[in-house]
Amino acid sequence: MAFLKVKNVSIRGVACAVPKDVKEIKDLPFFAPGEAEKVIALTHVERSRIVPKGMCCSDLCQAAAEKLLDSLGWERETVEALIFVSLSRDYITPATANILQEKLHLPKSCMAFDIPLACSGYVYGLSVISSLMSSGNIKRALLLVGETTSVLQSPLDKTLWPLHGDAGSATALEYKEGVAPMFFDLMSDGSGAGAIMHEYGGTRNPMNEDSLRMREREDGIIRKGYHGYMDGMSVFSFSVKEPPAAIKALCEHNGINLDTIDYLLLHQANKYMDEKIGKKLKIPSEKIPYSLMQYGNTSSTSIPMTIVVGIGDKLSQEQADVIMCGFGAGLSWAAAYIKLNHIVSLPLIELG
Repeated sequence: MAFLKVKNVSIRGVACAVPKDVKEIKDLPFFAPGEAEKVIALTHVERSRIVPKGMCCSDLCQAAAEKLLDSLGWERETVEALIFVSLSRDYITPATANILQEKLHLPKSCMAFDIPLACSGYVYGLSVISSLMSSGNIKRALLLVGETTSVLQSPLDKTLWPLHGDAGSATALEYKEGVAPMFFDLMSDGSGAGAIMHEYGGTRNPMNEDSLRMREREDGIIRKGYHGYMDGMSVFSFSVKEPPAAIKALCEHNGINLDTIDYLLLHQANKYMDEKIGKKLKIPSEKIPYSLMQYGNTSSTSIPMTIVVGIGDKLSQEQADVIMCGFGAGLSWAAAYIKLNHIVSLPLIELG
């Protein structure tokens, strides 16, 4: 178990941005009569957002960061670190974090780098950036997390295209002595790497002519070689087993009483899966907020998205003890226990 305890760092605010364009699951053309309704009943994803041509994940994260910085009243030169967590990078090189540093007018002294993680990325990103800040040498930082899966998946894949949505987020963190510590449990299992994968486009399997052809892989799954794919049954088995075990281990290691938490913030893959996790942990359903019905599975953005659209108003007015858990590609999963104290949670931002 990779347990971390991070002192003297607090989350000050969260903001999320989505494109205005809506993808209605019931209107997807590849569904036969009645199929869309079955998918909605199983996953509870009714619609999501999709970027127009030319809009990138970094644009969504930039919009969220600008609004959040202005709301907090932070001068740009006071931000000393920026981490961008996403598979939807602008380029192979340079790092998208460097581009965002310039676009946000942050100082040249600002540390900036990318972390290429998917569904577990928000919790992993929090662990990295808060650990860097805990010594007190970095006082203010931004964690920018997002994904535009519509660019990375096939629109003719019935198994994935209905489930995912595009979104970006910004989380502001500040060094403050004496605040309650954050606790993390970080895990991975590379033996399951093939369960969620983009096979082509990296240096192991470079892009070639064959990877650019649309091919029918199975009934209802038509994709190019570089499009993402998922072994649904393997991912489901992993998701209902490992995340709740990690959360229990986190609580046992740190003496946390699960009964006293205010919210369980889970990666928004589908509601049935999250309900199974909640039941295993004996967490009441009213303590598990959702965002997936209106915004789909937004990958690494799903936890901050759930904060913003699910409980943002409450968190702006009160303190809350939360457990977060992200899980997915890698396979990787991560759990965190964090006390949120009257954070700034901005209304959802739309870009058109």
